Amino acid sequence: MLKTSDVLLLFCLVGAANALYKQWIPDTNYENKTNWDKEEVPCGNDIVKFSAQRKVSVFVETTHAVQEMKLPVDGEFILNSGAGFYVVAGQDPGCGAGVTTQFKDSESLQWFNPALWQAAAALDDLQRGNFLFSVHEESVPCQYDDVVFKARSSFRVDTSSSQSSIPVKSVSVLGKMFDSQPEFSQYVSSRSGRLQFHGPSAVTVGKPGCGDPSGCDCGNSVNHQRICGTVKCASLSCKKPLLPLGHCCDVCGAIATIHYAAAFNLQSYRQRIHHLFLVLPKYKSIQLGMSKVFKSQRFMGIIPFGTSPEIQVVILDGEKGKQSEALARDIVKDARSHGSTLGITGAEFEASSGSSSGQSGGSAGMVVGVVFGILIIIAFIIIMVLLIHKGVVQMPSLPPLPSLSSLKRHSDVGELGGPLDHGYDNPMFDKPSLMPEVPGLYVTETNNSISLTQTGVHFINPVYDENETDFNA
Repeated sequence: MLKTSDVLLLFCLVGAANALYKQWIPDTNYENKTNWDKEEVPCGNDIVKFSAQRKVSVFVETTHAVQEMKLPVDGEFILNSGAGFYVVAGQDPGCGAGVTTQFKDSESLQWFNPALWQAAAALDDLQRGNFLFSVHEESVPCQYDDVVFKARSSFRVDTSSSQSSIPVKSVSVLGKMFDSQPEFSQYVSSRSGRLQFHGPSAVTVGKPGCGDPSGCDCGNSVNHQRICGTVKCASLSCKKPLLPLGHCCDVCGAIATIHYAAAFNLQSYRQRIHHLFLVLPKYKSIQLGMSKVFKSQRFMGIIPFGTSPEIQVVILDGEKGKQSEALARDIVKDARSHGSTLGITGAEFEASSGSSSGQSGGSAGMVVGVVFGILIIIAFIIIMVLLIHKGVVQMPSLPPLPSLSSLKRHSDVGELGGPLDHGYDNPMFDKPSLMPEVPGLYVTETNNSISLTQTGVHFINPVYDENETDFNA
């Protein structure tokens, strides 16, 4: 927790137009008692031991007495002016009985551990302890930041990364700043450089500063899993924990989102928030981090179709989010009142208490997304129609539909005057060709007693004329 309002907030932006300074916290200094397993700097009666197989670069600021010293196979002492070691003859009266104390292992200290870095807006702020708050991804040096290793200090850092290189603006080691890659490569190849930087990925310098007034992307999202693998999240008691973009853990507080236009300047807006709100006594406990992020956009809330840049303001405090929600409301109110002069097109917030503001910018973004998706579908249909018309794309042929006449022919119900359904074939009557050749059987003479026609078999009465009826007799 930052101790004063000026400490908590002055230039709290990470990844903005002006780079921040990120300082490495651990060291491998002889005088740092946390580097020893007994939590005390060795004295004249102690036996000093360094692990034989561990590589280490140790900065020694003053003169030290020892009883005995066991050195590693590969290591170095960087001696400050007048520093050194000597052996005490007899017992050192101010040291006690004497113990064997061992220098701690520093192999596991990782570049992408956000807990091992401090951020400030200026070098003076680093020295005064005016550190800034930011989300986990941006606590680690961003591609536009200046990296600082303490001037009177040595270190050992594992530079393992998800990529082959770690780009930054500059690196300062032992008081010397490197912003030219050839010169820095030469230092990393030296004995001290090999002991201080180890790992498969190389730190590279010379990255130009961010030229976008609205801010630039930090560039650490590709190492998000590696960063979060070093973070232990605390349990929360708020109603609706929030997860800021670039952060590894849910938080209790509030997140304000600023939607901006071309006239927006993040540096100026950051200063405005400081002078309007962060200097107020009621916000003295606030931790505020502001940065440009790229939020994923989804068509109808499901299909991703790109990202949208926006300004994320993460607001935390030690009072379960009460003051952070109040500040978020003030920020949104100010943005909506003066947005036209600040280059802000919309603003909203959500708080861990469950409260939120009207989604003016968010709803506009959703409308744009829906319209964009509909236009894509219409354009696709038009293109397909043109391609089919020009013969570039052919539609698959469909089986022909049955005609009405064929349906009638295959109908189970016969039409009036149509062919009769005989049920089954009678070879004796329905197929005259199969009948035995009996003389006169199929002769249609009037004196024959049997007549075979298309409509059936008839018996002829010779007494009556077949052409006569009772009505024409």
